[in-house]
Amino acid sequence: MREMPKQTVMAIKSYQNQAQLLVKNYLFADPFIPYTSILGGILACKVAYDLTQLISNFYSKTYPGLTKIQRVEWNNRGISTVHAIFISALSLYLVFWSNLFSDELAGLLVFRSSPLSTFGLGVSVGYFVSDLAMILWLYPSLGGIEYVIHHSLSGIAVAYSMFTGEAQLYTYMVLISEVTTPEINIRWYLDTAGMKRSTAYLINGIVIFLTWLVARVLLFGYMFCHVYLHYTQVVKMHIFGYILVFGVPAVLATMNLMWFGKIIKGVLKTLAKRQ
Repeated sequence: MREMPKQTVMAIKSYQNQAQLLVKNYLFADPFIPYTSILGGILACKVAYDLTQLISNFYSKTYPGLTKIQRVEWNNRGISTVHAIFISALSLYLVFWSNLFSDELAGLLVFRSSPLSTFGLGVSVGYFVSDLAMILWLYPSLGGIEYVIHHSLSGIAVAYSMFTGEAQLYTYMVLISEVTTPEINIRWYLDTAGMKRSTAYLINGIVIFLTWLVARVLLFGYMFCHVYLHYTQVVKMHIFGYILVFGVPAVLATMNLMWFGKIIKGVLKTLAKRQ
């Protein structure tokens, strides 16, 4: 094989260096992270939707026989699953394993943030915007008013925390609850595929019960306790952020308890049928 001319190699390296500088100085520069991450989240949703559609066409026997709106929901749940895996993993890391929000560090933890934490919230804002747009466009096929309320409150709270840097710890505590989303989606997929009486459906139901109990009931209690213990810091936040810290989790916790009651009834009903 003929080697590329030296001038061509140097030109390619020059373009690579310019591209790296563009990414470092603009795309991932601190002032631009909120905007590039939101855009990245929206684009990621589009990619996840298309990949779900492509993979399902090739590997799912159920997908080709679905109605148009069922296919849209099938693909849409692929988006929410990808987002849930990403944000719940990042949330668990930032809240429990990193030292970003450690009490041992100097300064008020309610005002702490990092490029990574801001980027993660931006991706979530992009997801909530995309998903809410689809819900409203096809309303009520992809979800009723409770989903509109959930996504609106979540999107506003996450966006505020991302742009201001306030209460990112509590925002990520709430976002850990997204760990239940893949199991909820699997339940819908199994039901749509006619596998409601399968062992996989039963096991998934038990997993939903356990993860929901931990991530959407007990964890919210832990968050409210943390807010109480750090109230002297919370009260120093802007009034809008202060309201969000108490208001949004309270509304979401109430909705979580209502849904948890339905989950318990569903698990008991399924177990009764198997006796």
